[in-house]
Amino acid sequence: QVQLVESGGGLVQTGDSLRLSCAASGRTFRNFAMGWFRQAPGKEREFVAAISYYGNTISADSVKDRFTISRDNAKNTVYLQMNSLKPEDTAIYYCAARQGIAIATMPGSHDYWGQGTQVTVTS
Repeated sequence: QVQLVESGGGLVQTGDSLRLSCAASGRTFRNFAMGWFRQAPGKEREFVAAISYYGNTISADSVKDRFTISRDNAKNTVYLQMNSLKPEDTAIYYCAARQGIAIATMPGSHDYWGQGTQVTVTS
């Protein structure tokens, strides 16, 4: 079992930055690829970014030039640095863990989920 706890969400204005953190506990962190997803009201959960244990990353086109995913394996923590935030980034952001080396973009490919952290961007 893996427990994931997100933090760092909040209410910000257009153009501001936030850094989300996801602390993992339980099973060995190095066995998992990590991802960030988000879900806005009335919409399906969508992929934001993912990172393998070795640091390979992939990001959604909508955030590629503004968001950066990273991880600190010594701290069992994954981060999402979000810059130049827009109102359309407003959503609940979820951290997810996928057992294995390969990263994935589909929610169903992830084994464990955090409770989510709210990000609200006002215009």
